[in-house]
Amino acid sequence: MSTTSSRTSKRYSVNALYSMAAEQDVEVEDDLARAQKRLRELKSRISAQSKKNFVLERDVRYLDSRIALLIANRMALDEKQEVESTFEDTDSSEGTFPDDRKMQQYGNLFFLLQTEPRHIAVLCRLVSLTEIDTLLQTVMFTLYGNQYESREEHLLLTMFQSVLSAQFETTLDFNSLLRANTPVSRMMTTYTRRGPGQSYLKSVLSERINNLIEHKELNLEINPLKVYQQMIKKIEEDTNSLPQGLPRAVTPDVAAANTDVQAMIAPRIKMLMEIANSFLNTIIESIDQVPYGIRWICKQIRSLTKRKYPDANEFAICSLIGGFFFLRFVNPAIVTPQAYMLIEGIPGTHPRRTLTLIAKMLQNLANKPSYAKEEYMSMLNPFVENNKQRINKFLMDLCEVGDFYESLEMDQYMALSKKDLVLNITLNEIYNTHALLIQHEEVLAPSEKSHLHILLDDIGPAPPQVPRKENKTIELPLFSRWETPIRDLASALMSDSSVTQYDILYMETKSIFVQLIRSIPRISEQKQIDLPTIAETAATTKDATLVRKGIKVKEMLRELEEVQIMDREDGYRLMTEEVAQELAHLGNLREKITEEIRSLEAVYKTICDHNNYLRSQLDSYKAYLQNVRQQTSTDLTSTSVVKVGDKEKKPAKMKVLGPYKFSYAQLERDGIIVESNVPDNRRQNIYFNITSPIPGTFIIALHYKGRDAAILEMDLKLDDLLEKQQDNVMSLDLEYVQLNVPKILQLLNKTFAKRKT
Repeated sequence: MSTTSSRTSKRYSVNALYSMAAEQDVEVEDDLARAQKRLRELKSRISAQSKKNFVLERDVRYLDSRIALLIANRMALDEKQEVESTFEDTDSSEGTFPDDRKMQQYGNLFFLLQTEPRHIAVLCRLVSLTEIDTLLQTVMFTLYGNQYESREEHLLLTMFQSVLSAQFETTLDFNSLLRANTPVSRMMTTYTRRGPGQSYLKSVLSERINNLIEHKELNLEINPLKVYQQMIKKIEEDTNSLPQGLPRAVTPDVAAANTDVQAMIAPRIKMLMEIANSFLNTIIESIDQVPYGIRWICKQIRSLTKRKYPDANEFAICSLIGGFFFLRFVNPAIVTPQAYMLIEGIPGTHPRRTLTLIAKMLQNLANKPSYAKEEYMSMLNPFVENNKQRINKFLMDLCEVGDFYESLEMDQYMALSKKDLVLNITLNEIYNTHALLIQHEEVLAPSEKSHLHILLDDIGPAPPQVPRKENKTIELPLFSRWETPIRDLASALMSDSSVTQYDILYMETKSIFVQLIRSIPRISEQKQIDLPTIAETAATTKDATLVRKGIKVKEMLRELEEVQIMDREDGYRLMTEEVAQELAHLGNLREKITEEIRSLEAVYKTICDHNNYLRSQLDSYKAYLQNVRQQTSTDLTSTSVVKVGDKEKKPAKMKVLGPYKFSYAQLERDGIIVESNVPDNRRQNIYFNITSPIPGTFIIALHYKGRDAAILEMDLKLDDLLEKQQDNVMSLDLEYVQLNVPKILQLLNKTFAKRKT
């Protein structure tokens, strides 16, 4: 780069930095400043509420799996389990904060993780599917949780670029790229659930879906077998009999060949294609509303595909982009609009099926359709053929967005000048991330000289996870251990010889004039900008701050005249023009901010509604579990029922079952003990007591004959044992012995189910 172009670029950067500072000026209290403050608060609330929803969704999924285990396992149906502790609210009076030294070390660590996204990118590829959700909570909603702040958004997208690049390098089969359920695909889905993505889905799809679900009786089923079954059922209801030649059970081929079935399906095909076209038109017309981050990820998918697979045609590239945009983003909202708060309540049976068919049609449009599993979907192939070129153009157009690297560099530069970079983060998010970094340190930071390695060595081992009640949210100040914070922006810029002290003086002068015009109403209402008059007006007001700035800017004007950068004779034309341009920009900015506030208020309401929906689901699950547990407790004189939204009847006190005694030899003989650290000569003196204080919870105590106190006690949750079994984890570590999970489950079932009566 030439010296001239470098200087021009640097001057542009200085201009941009001062313009950014003007947009965020905290010393001014005008309509723009008040709107900016309101917008910042709204964005902060959206980010915080999005994180709460993500955690609630995880809790609901957790209970989903637990209830599935309950239903699938007879022993669980008999005993039930205690899971309410998983949903206890945090108690700020319990637990402790990390000390000042640890806070500083974690502040250094999380600053490094935030500003160097490659570490998180590698970590996301190393963790297992069972670990990814907890890590994503920290990454998406805490580390880069300010979803509307360009610096954090751009850092997060930089991490995505690294993750996607590695995924393309390590995936051998083109057809499996981005399609399998991996930590990377989970990351992409989670990203779309952030505020901007939810806002887009609501504004684009909500009206279309609501119009469809109003027609509750509109049946557009086209699966011949289902249509045939519905037809048979209707005939039976109307005539109380079935005519000959219409058997109740037929094969799909027989159903498809039935002329009545064909006659019912034909108009449905036509209507489905019309509805799908209306959805497609809405999506294509909304391209300018698609969040920048989602379009940028599409752009990376296209770029990486072209680099890794240079022979890939446009269709193949579009199938990958469509796999992300439709499969991970748009289609889930169409299939389950209530989960995305696009509608109130749950759609009826027929509209729900129609939405599923529409989503399948859009997916077939984005990908090469395969009708092997659902041959009847081939009847909708004309929709695919007619719209293939349109959708490919749309998917390619999605990728046409600019990069953010230059603005990210400025954002990072500005971040170093901030004194209040903080993360609102829970203790368990800190400790879990710390533990994962330690676990994978050899891959993440193999060099002892790397900053990450040094920080991890200094912090030491990761503390264990704290109980839910003690899992406080703390404000973690972020700062770099190696980069010097910028105390004075002007001095920092002047350290580069291409920016002179007079460049800085000019920018500061212009900045103060903009502040003064915004701060003095009678000046801001004037059409003509007269810089000396503005300075004099400020210097003679009753406000001490304005007086100080007025006097200062008069001196700055004089100094700029002396070095012949500005001339009084032409009315300081250049600066007057630049001040006018800055004010015009800020005026437009106010209009944009007002419009953005209106849009985000709707988003915030949607997110809060979704939070209420999730909480009601959680309450229903809790009540269900409590009901089931109480109904099976034989010590209750009458059934106690807990109702959501109603008064709860106080349950009777539950009886402790046990202890039941088992010798070491007995458990070893039955294959329950599979490994042991107990010396052979002591095993005859070892026995186990097993107690069930409440249904679904067991205490296993290891005793030595002649001693009253147990050597070891372990608290077991039934559902944790069931999940171990489901995940093929076959052993349970009791420190001195390893127990076989399926066989200990059998023993607990046999022992406690038998003795409940």
